Amino acid sequence: MKEILETIILNLVENKNEVSVTSKEDEQNITLEVKVAESDMGRVIGKQGRIAKAIRTVMKSLAAREHKRISIEFLD
Repeated sequence: MKEILETIILNLVENKNEVSVTSKEDEQNITLEVKVAESDMGRVIGKQGRIAKAIRTVMKSLAAREHKRISIEFLD
């Protein structure tokens, strides 16, 4: 899961070396925290949060295959 999210994020940002994705897992839940450069935050979130919502939708469908719940947090 983490690798897929990293691939998506890396294709959106300009400062690829400042991207970090951390994962916290338990039996049923996965929490992924995404940190990007401040200048790239707008690219990741998109207008009115559309890109962030699309990323969350894709990741939720992937997590559903494994019968898990996922939440994605974009950190400053």
